[in-house]
Amino acid sequence: MVEVAALPHVGAADLAGMIDPSKTALVVVDIQVDFASREGLAGTFCEDLAGVEAAIDRIEELIATARGAGVTIAFMRVVTRPETDSAALKTLMVRRGMPGGEAICRVEGGGADYYRVAPQPGDIEIEKLLFDSFHGTDFDAQLRAREIDTVLMAGITTECCVDSTARTAFHNGYNVFLVSDACAAYDDAMHAGTLQVLSQNLALLTTSAAVRAALG
Repeated sequence: MVEVAALPHVGAADLAGMIDPSKTALVVVDIQVDFASREGLAGTFCEDLAGVEAAIDRIEELIATARGAGVTIAFMRVVTRPETDSAALKTLMVRRGMPGGEAICRVEGGGADYYRVAPQPGDIEIEKLLFDSFHGTDFDAQLRAREIDTVLMAGITTECCVDSTARTAFHNGYNVFLVSDACAAYDDAMHAGTLQVLSQNLALLTTSAAVRAALG
């Protein structure tokens, strides 16, 4: 398995010259009850959420530093209702032998609620139905309205919603950085493999410590 620490990362000194706080957004992906809390859906299939909790620790620090530096904070969140589940999603679940398995991040029941983090007035908030934070939303328009050209990606899960959002950000012309230790997956190999693929194709990796130092 590839080791995340062995992948090329941009250090604080170089990063400081690559990001302009006034044109940068910290994109916090899906820190929600169903994905991160023992009380949510994740608690039913993942015995060890320590890696997720550690990533959220770093996200909390990043949010505080970014706010102080004038970086835009953007919170992504999956919000679903039975009537919003797509036919393709339902069919996929049935074919996997998991009918009803699409009931994730429901408004009713609290699964869609934020976990440990919360937006403040002036932050960007995006509600989405699936993985990509740009698809079917006005995220791109909101970033462009603020003249953002760079995104710092953090959140869960690395191989799913972080990956999907990072790819579209790059395709839409944004400079993409993945804060490797502020992202997490339920499987370490999947987390590391996704970071390796994204760093080879569309993004630069950095660490939460490097971001805080560059912004500080």
